[in-house]
Amino acid sequence: MRILGVIPARGGSKGVPGKNLRVVGGEPLIVHTIRTAEAAKPLLYRTIVSTDSPEIAEVALGAGGDVPFLRPESLAEDTTPMVPAVQHAVEWVERQEGQAIDWVCLLQPTNPFRTVEDLRGAVELAESGACDSVISVVRVFAVHPVLMKRIDDGYLVPFSVPEPEGTRRQDYDPPAYMRNGAIYLTRRDVIMEGNSIWGSQIRPFEMPEERSVGIDSELEVKLVDLLLNERSSGSE
Repeated sequence: MRILGVIPARGGSKGVPGKNLRVVGGEPLIVHTIRTAEAAKPLLYRTIVSTDSPEIAEVALGAGGDVPFLRPESLAEDTTPMVPAVQHAVEWVERQEGQAIDWVCLLQPTNPFRTVEDLRGAVELAESGACDSVISVVRVFAVHPVLMKRIDDGYLVPFSVPEPEGTRRQDYDPPAYMRNGAIYLTRRDVIMEGNSIWGSQIRPFEMPEERSVGIDSELEVKLVDLLLNERSSGSE
């Protein structure tokens, strides 16, 4: 399988301004994903950074990233879906190389803890059976559906799943999972013809909680920075 890695790194960010260049663990956030992708060769035969920002492009290039173009502004707006940006990257690479790819692996910079082994596991899962995509997930407890409630006429009632009083978290059934944002591995035709990152047949790749931490808020920036620094100091 010819798998193209795509690191989407838009310059504008409302929730966490400039998050792709925020320094965590001593380096800009995007650098952690670039290095993991580089270490993942030949699983990913090529990984490119798709950005509209010259500043992000400069940092990515300095870290050894492949930035073959600057994404058009029309594909980097707040309301721009991910699919058109990925389609643009695929079209650009295939036109440059003169050869079609088979799969796309979307690697969001906001998830710096994925490993080469995680990528290998996702690829093996894609190769093992018919599916449109492989999406990384993490098992959840604090946001399990059994804990979700709604207020009905002033009373607290189950949102969807009843919670017997005294239920322990290890007894939550069935187990619940959330996308953790680390890996989206998708067939080319699903993206280019189906206009979808997920498709309809999705295989889950489960990752542990400690590698599923991502950045969507200022609090998570601090958490990721702490965890990366602890990991770095522990390895010395």
